[in-house]
Amino acid sequence: MSQVEALQDAFLRTLSWLMTRADGGGKLILLMYHRVLSAKDPLLPSVPDAAQFDWQMALLHRAFRVLPLTEAVRLMRTDGLPSRAVCVTFDDGYADNYQIAFPILKRWGISATFFVATGFLDGGRMWNDSVIETVRRWQGGMMDLTDLGLTSYPVATPAERRATVEAILSQWKYLSFGDRDDQVMRLAELCGAELPRDLMMTSAQVAELHREGMEIGAHTITHPILTRIDDGRAAREIVQSKTDLEAVVGAPVRTFAYPNGNPRKDYERCHVDMVRDAGFEAAVSTAWGCAKPDRDRLQLPRIWPWDRTPFRYGLRMLSSYRAPAAGAVVATPFDG
Repeated sequence: MSQVEALQDAFLRTLSWLMTRADGGGKLILLMYHRVLSAKDPLLPSVPDAAQFDWQMALLHRAFRVLPLTEAVRLMRTDGLPSRAVCVTFDDGYADNYQIAFPILKRWGISATFFVATGFLDGGRMWNDSVIETVRRWQGGMMDLTDLGLTSYPVATPAERRATVEAILSQWKYLSFGDRDDQVMRLAELCGAELPRDLMMTSAQVAELHREGMEIGAHTITHPILTRIDDGRAAREIVQSKTDLEAVVGAPVRTFAYPNGNPRKDYERCHVDMVRDAGFEAAVSTAWGCAKPDRDRLQLPRIWPWDRTPFRYGLRMLSSYRAPAAGAVVATPFDG
């Protein structure tokens, strides 16, 4: 161990000891990740790399009680949740979840829940990644998208490319499913570059995660914003993703994550009812905060740990136990 690594380890141990002084009894923090990269990516500045994710998991291992999601939910229902309870979750089903995050989770003895959008397994690609990878490959200093109803964007530097990605995503995020796909396809054609087809997990990798003690949850088939599609399709997306994943892992799939996950904006009460009718035991949103015993188990809030230092990460965890959670679509009892 190098001197720098030894100092970091000593700091983590001290911070872990301080955090064990906090209680957080009866409350549950759910951490939301999407990807873990081998190295920092200027187009994805908030995504942790392997080194950052490793010290985050080390801190959780030393100072918290990290539980599988279904176990935590059952303990919460019986008032048996331990102090400083935490769950680790991943959305979408990226290949780096298996390649990079999974070995680190195993190293620290942590079982995470992976919410998988089944339509992108085995070579698929999400629309936002098509945008990111197109901008990454664009040649030249300007990106003229006036033919797509947008404008021209500078892409001479990594910061400009990142700003361009954010601008395009914000413009297209809430388009109808068909219109958005058409725009993404036209964007890729304008670029003329081959886009990667290995960003998402394979079915075999999902099955191995399950065999190795990780939980697999559903995240619809094609990751639509549920409020932007009709109820019949929304129900099919929810139910079929569960069925498909159960065929992959050979076991019940008990948890669900709402795509995008903002209450009232991205899903409504009718979608919560669909999730309940499909037989899910718990579901997570992207409402900010920690879950308390009176929280609807089908609308559990989460926090996203984008902190770059152990001190800020620990501070976020401690403050999250004390902060009120953002609202659900309808405030219902935890056993509702």
